[in-house]
Amino acid sequence: MVLQLLPASAQAFAPRSAPTIVLNTKVEPWLTQTLKRINKVKRPLNSVPQHFRCLTETLGGPNAIWTLASLMLPKAPDSELCHDSNPLMEAIHNHQMLHLEAYVVHIDMVSQHEVAFKLTPETIESLVDYHHDIYSIDVSASTWSWPEKETQVKKMHEEFVQAANRFVFRTGARALEGMEEEGAGELLDGRSDDVKNAIMNMFLPLLPPPPRIVDVIHPAPILPNTTIAGNWWTPTHALTPLQVPVESWKTLPSTPSPTATTCSDNNSASFWQDMTLHNNVGLPSPTPSVSQPIYTSAPSDFYSSPECMTTMPALPSMLLSHCSLDYGMSFNNHMGGYHDFSWNPQTTFTPHFGQTV
Repeated sequence: MVLQLLPASAQAFAPRSAPTIVLNTKVEPWLTQTLKRINKVKRPLNSVPQHFRCLTETLGGPNAIWTLASLMLPKAPDSELCHDSNPLMEAIHNHQMLHLEAYVVHIDMVSQHEVAFKLTPETIESLVDYHHDIYSIDVSASTWSWPEKETQVKKMHEEFVQAANRFVFRTGARALEGMEEEGAGELLDGRSDDVKNAIMNMFLPLLPPPPRIVDVIHPAPILPNTTIAGNWWTPTHALTPLQVPVESWKTLPSTPSPTATTCSDNNSASFWQDMTLHNNVGLPSPTPSVSQPIYTSAPSDFYSSPECMTTMPALPSMLLSHCSLDYGMSFNNHMGGYHDFSWNPQTTFTPHFGQTV
């Protein structure tokens, strides 16, 4: 971005002085024709120094005042305006025309190809008076009151004074085609609208402060006045035990566990008679790949259980493990011996004690 420099005369509150002019090595033909048109006395304009001298003398004179734009502004605040049935008469009595006058402070025909205008002190004073006497009052009346309102209005006016004194309007160098005799002139090609928009943007609105955020403190909930002796955390509802659904077919009847004091033959026989298997209970079929051992007849003394040396209550698991060898055999008290037992994995049978399969 090219740095745009302005002379000291363009600064705020700076007095007027001759404009700074920067010309190219070759002067544009339209600038030469404009200077020949405005000069009453014919002057030679054959070189760049001649153009520089002519522009400096013409635009640096006291009468070289340009009218940038004209604004229609009210004469008084809204509360003091008169009302008339005729809109034309009402507009005439209530409004005034403010001409925005300026002078040239800088001309650049090399890098930026622009011309810069600065408002005259009279125009700045008129704008400041209007902002203080009319605009500030209307804006203050249209907003609600708060403690720092007057301070904010004064601050807004001070900022406008600074902005009006710093205002510099830049536009293309071809704007010099609107120059008339003695260096006066006015902007052409719709450039006045740009000036109006720039001036009206300096009239800032009066913004009230944002609402303060207040922390809303909710009152603590009032607990019910209940006196519970002992445990304060006793629940109000009785807790019911967890009910787990159990299918009926999975419920097994409870049977008393038999207790054997001795391991004699008579007790063993009576125990196995109580453990009769019914037809509705099926034995699990073993894995076909595992062959079952074939038992042959042998003396009963070899398969008899050893006698117990001490008397103690026997558990069902101990009885089953103690008599596991007799469970797979067919016991026959009448026959007085053991028979061969063969297993067929493809069939399911129900053995009965005292019967040979």
